[in-house]
Amino acid sequence: MILCSLVFTQWAYLPKPWNNLGFIFLFSGLAMVRNIQGLFKQQQTEINTFKQPQKLITTGLFRYSRNPVYLGFSMALFGVAIVLGNIIALDGFLAFIIAANLWYIPFEEAEMEKQFGEDYIAYKKKVGRWL
Repeated sequence: MILCSLVFTQWAYLPKPWNNLGFIFLFSGLAMVRNIQGLFKQQQTEINTFKQPQKLITTGLFRYSRNPVYLGFSMALFGVAIVLGNIIALDGFLAFIIAANLWYIPFEEAEMEKQFGEDYIAYKKKVGRWL
């Protein structure tokens, strides 16, 4: 994202100081991810996508989103794109959303259904994928 914004300077759209509003999204997203890391550590379960969690967590930010880590990363990337003030930088944000929505999340949801069965299916019915 940074490299693209440096190469494609003609695509700049947000002048200073307005681009600094992106820091709100950047730091809020990172705070969400940090919060979830703490929750997983407290619950003594696995946060890594490709490792099996020991517990189904439905508290904290998981009450509002089944994927608060991806939501947090998305917010942070959106914040970086705003800080850079270049329309091309939004491509990194969009690529992440597409990859998460089409590959990571479906993979994780299938694994969670295998491991937690009806409990996870009931949770999916109550809580949205992103919000």
